[in-house]
Amino acid sequence: MSTAVIIVAAGRGSRAGGELPKQWQTLAGRPVLGHTLAAFAGMDRVVVIHPDDRARAEAIADGALLVEGGASRDQSVRNALEALAGRGIGRVLIHDGARPLVSAALIGRVLAALEVSAAAAPALAVTDALWTGVQGRVSGTRDRNGLYRAQTPQGFHFEAILAAHRAHPGGAADDVEVARAAGLDVTIVEGEEDNLKLTFPADFWRAETILKGRGMDIRLGNGFDVHAFCPGDHVWLCGVRVPHSKALLGHSDADVGMHALTDALYGALAEGDIGRHFPPSDPQWKGAESHIFLRHAAELARARGFTISNCDVTLICERPKVGPHAAAMQAALAAILGIEASRVSVKATTSEQLGFTGREEGIAAIATATLVQL
Repeated sequence: MSTAVIIVAAGRGSRAGGELPKQWQTLAGRPVLGHTLAAFAGMDRVVVIHPDDRARAEAIADGALLVEGGASRDQSVRNALEALAGRGIGRVLIHDGARPLVSAALIGRVLAALEVSAAAAPALAVTDALWTGVQGRVSGTRDRNGLYRAQTPQGFHFEAILAAHRAHPGGAADDVEVARAAGLDVTIVEGEEDNLKLTFPADFWRAETILKGRGMDIRLGNGFDVHAFCPGDHVWLCGVRVPHSKALLGHSDADVGMHALTDALYGALAEGDIGRHFPPSDPQWKGAESHIFLRHAAELARARGFTISNCDVTLICERPKVGPHAAAMQAALAAILGIEASRVSVKATTSEQLGFTGREEGIAAIATATLVQL
């Protein structure tokens, strides 16, 4: 299911002070919005901007769709949703551009919740005592039981939230309010204290401190697979059906490139290989399409808080020729992984007629994947 993220960054943020709106102020050497965009690298990104900010947005939002905002936040989100309509988006995350410290783990929790719910959003339970006040004096108290501090990204099945926004009269505080007005049940997932929304000048100091204390976890994984030829008229390679005088023999669809890449992701996570998660002894996986395995590995990485930074697949064979199909393979893998095609490499080489690949007895594949957790 294709996922897009809408980053709302059209506000002026006057309470933050400074000469620029808060999303364009510098945080740890880059604009606040630059950090936010990086947190969603690999997804289809839509950035809602103020018309005056287009030049700044074009400079840092490479590959993102820029949409001009409306007079209110909910109108800005509506504009972005309408821009995505008809593009085959299955799920959408809606995030505040002024929340630059959102983690991959939190994003993963929201996406995981959307597997079983039409809407999900992060929140933190209120733990402080609550007062009401009038003219600087305490006027009463409130029970904090069942109260939460809402955060973003708030996630939804795309068609459901689009319909909800189209039906809403406006004036909603956030997209959960819009969803609930349309009768959608919203699942609460665990938020994070670090996922603060920059509002006041002191918030920038706090965010800088958090960034300085963060480490980076970079994982590399390698995968290798081989499949022998058997009678047939095509092979599946990296998600593309390639005409050939033979087929590949395997328990599943024998997509050797996709199997190698799946094992690379599992390897980076120290999660073994395909056989651990989809045992060949289990008859339900006989003839299975390999995108099932690759999508599972990608979702496991996200659930563990990792972003797929890039991957590289090398197919080793004399025939069929891979070059004419390489771009389609790149696009197919990117769609399954949920990342930009520019982060996926597919190439081929021969073994100079040496070994089993040189004798055209089968095809081998080597793959490498890089995972990053900020």
